[in-house]
Amino acid sequence: MNPFLDVALRSLAVYFFMFAAIRVFGKNQLSQLNAGDIVLLLLISNAVQNAMVGSNVSLEGGLVAALVLFGANFIVKKIIFKNPKVKSLIESDPVILIKDGVVDNVEMKNEDIGFDELEEAVREHGVEKIADVKLAVLEVDGNISVISMDKEKSRTNFSRHKRKYPRKSHKY
Repeated sequence: MNPFLDVALRSLAVYFFMFAAIRVFGKNQLSQLNAGDIVLLLLISNAVQNAMVGSNVSLEGGLVAALVLFGANFIVKKIIFKNPKVKSLIESDPVILIKDGVVDNVEMKNEDIGFDELEEAVREHGVEKIADVKLAVLEVDGNISVISMDKEKSRTNFSRHKRKYPRKSHKY
């Protein structure tokens, strides 16, 4: 087989494996990486490097692998953008955590969100009490968005709360 085609096929296999593994095990937000997450990322990248390039350790082999990874990522993003069924398979749906000041304890438990984490997100959005929250949503990217019942606070406060823990994966 052509050595560059071999590198391309190996890179695609690793890309889709990593994509599925991150979906299954959860995705951390870059701003929330802790030391363990960084070590894991470094070890995974080292572990899959040989799987992608095999015995081809040339500059060209590395560039082919990188090009294939960029291309695969570009195509996957385009497919996700254009196809709602694929998007719902790959990404979680937003989850309502608070509606009109009432906490949905079932969804909180399903998403492994503690009450203290929810209160922290509410405070970060400038709302003092959960009773003053019109809507709090766990977004697909792991952020918790909060809309206050007070329209002035909702208009002026645009901070976003980054989850400390990845969203649970309900698909795959």
